[in-house]
Amino acid sequence: MIISRTPFRISFFGGGTDYPTWYRENGGAVISTTINKYCYITSRFLPPFFDYKCRIRYTQREEIQNVDEIKHPSVRECLRFFNITHGIEMVHTSDLPARTGIGSSSAFTVGFLKCLYALKGKMVTKRQLALDAIHIEQNIIKENVGSQDQTAVAFGGFNKIEFGGHQEMTVYPVTLSREKQDFFQKHLMLFFTGFSRNASDVAEEQIKNIPEKKQELKIIRQMVEEAFDVLNGNEDNIDDFGKLLHKSWQVKRKLSSKISTSRIDEIYEAAISAGALGGKLLGAGGGGFMLLFVKPELQDRVKECLKGLLYVPFSFETLGSQTIYYAPNDNF
Repeated sequence: MIISRTPFRISFFGGGTDYPTWYRENGGAVISTTINKYCYITSRFLPPFFDYKCRIRYTQREEIQNVDEIKHPSVRECLRFFNITHGIEMVHTSDLPARTGIGSSSAFTVGFLKCLYALKGKMVTKRQLALDAIHIEQNIIKENVGSQDQTAVAFGGFNKIEFGGHQEMTVYPVTLSREKQDFFQKHLMLFFTGFSRNASDVAEEQIKNIPEKKQELKIIRQMVEEAFDVLNGNEDNIDDFGKLLHKSWQVKRKLSSKISTSRIDEIYEAAISAGALGGKLLGAGGGGFMLLFVKPELQDRVKECLKGLLYVPFSFETLGSQTIYYAPNDNF
């Protein structure tokens, strides 16, 4: 039996420049971090004592005879990718709900691939894990997804990730002192808006709009460098990170009509009025989690203003996708 644990991620800047349609011609970059909220996947070769060959449990339960019958696209294509012929069992659990902008779909794919490599008795690099997940999601399943989520959750940590060129992706850790990183984290608040959406549906329009949104995407890409400079600068200027988040959100909203809604705009404006310097919806947009940058002394006021939403405390994590339990079982 194998258990993998894969973190979810928060993306600060650069979202939209990680689509291959954009970065293979123009280059892209994001600043993101993984957090201490996880996707857990338990996998094993299923003993041959059952009326079915595959047992798959997520929000649904599938008990089927053939891999081709599996409804869950990521499970089906990951098993095909590895040419798994044994009976298989997969159970998925998670700390946060799916379709909420924290990279849950890619965390699932990366985590399941991690399990399958272990079941095959193979070790895999973080880079290969990310590339395999990108290939399955973009080229096989044909999801409208970028490349940042798979990379972020496979590598783990607080990183600047650049996309494009022969390397496809290059990961640069953000090397802040422990004190400075703690100070930065204390300015971040995460709220669940209470509704989810299909990221691929939201992203589809955004990808179609890329040829007409080149100026906006160039601005979003430049903001990655500006944010990096803020993090590299004096602690006294950390508020500039929040102000830049606000500017970035205003630009990102122009990429697609589906990124925000009137309800999201109301929540965001209420947070700003209560003292937040900036923020954004995580992921493609349309719903899910909202990240806010708020001075610590004003956070109680923001919580009170948004008391109808669920506040989610979190901290950064550095490990990425891990095998946390490994016990090879007999093959019948």
